[in-house]
Amino acid sequence: MSDFDKSLWSDPEFSREYLDNAEAYVPFRETMLSVMVSFYEYFLKDGSRRTILDLGCGDGIVAEALLMKDTAAAATLVDGSRDMLERARNRFSGRSGIKFVEASFQNLISENLLEKLRFHLVISSLAIHHLTYNEKGDMYRYIFEHLVPGGYFLHLDTVLAPDEDLEDWSMILWQDWVDHRREAGLTEQDFSDITRRYQDNSDNRPDTLAFHLDALKKTGFMQVDCLFKCGTFAVWTGKKPV
Repeated sequence: MSDFDKSLWSDPEFSREYLDNAEAYVPFRETMLSVMVSFYEYFLKDGSRRTILDLGCGDGIVAEALLMKDTAAAATLVDGSRDMLERARNRFSGRSGIKFVEASFQNLISENLLEKLRFHLVISSLAIHHLTYNEKGDMYRYIFEHLVPGGYFLHLDTVLAPDEDLEDWSMILWQDWVDHRREAGLTEQDFSDITRRYQDNSDNRPDTLAFHLDALKKTGFMQVDCLFKCGTFAVWTGKKPV
C-alpha cells in the first residue's frame, strides 16, 4: 500500500491550490457534477432516507451537489487531508446528518474504520486514480462490501487512454480547454503547464476506462457503464445486485 503521508496531498499548501483552482483546470466539471446529480435523482431519490459515502471528498463539493437535491439524505465524508476535511466541515456547517472521517484509503481498508456501515451510494471524485493497480481492485471490493444490496457506486476520475497517440491527444484536448477558458476571460490563472504537472506527478497512477469497467464487473457489480467521457475525464457507475 502507498503512504498518503508521503504524497503531495498531505501538504496543505498543495491541497489548497487544487481546491482554489479546480474549476479553472478540470474540464467540464459542472457538466460531470450535473450527470452525477441527475443519476442520483433518477435512481436513488425516492423519499426514503438515503446514506452516502464520499471517498476522497475534498472540500465536499460533490456530496453537497447531491444533498442539495435530497435534504433528507445523510453522508459520511472521508479524506486523508485534514485541510480538505476542514473545508468540507465549513461547507456543511450547521447541517445535520454529516460525518467526517480523516483517513487515507489504505488506512480505511486496513483498519476497517467504517466497520459494518452500509450505504445506498458510494461516490468518489478525482481520488482513486492515486492508488496503484492492485489497490484500485482492493478499493472496489471495499466499496462493494459497504453498499447495501441494490446500492450504487458513482465515480468521477481521470483515466489513461488505451494507446500513446490517444493519450497525447487527450492531453492536448485538456490543455486547449484550459487555455480557451483563460482567453475567454473566465479565469485569470495561467495553467499552461497543467498537463505536464499532471503527468510528472508520481501520485497520479491512472488506468484505462476499460480496466475500471472490467474491474467493477469482476468485483460483482452489474449495470456497469460509462456515463460521460471527454479525453482524460470520465464518470462511470456500477450497481450491487439485490
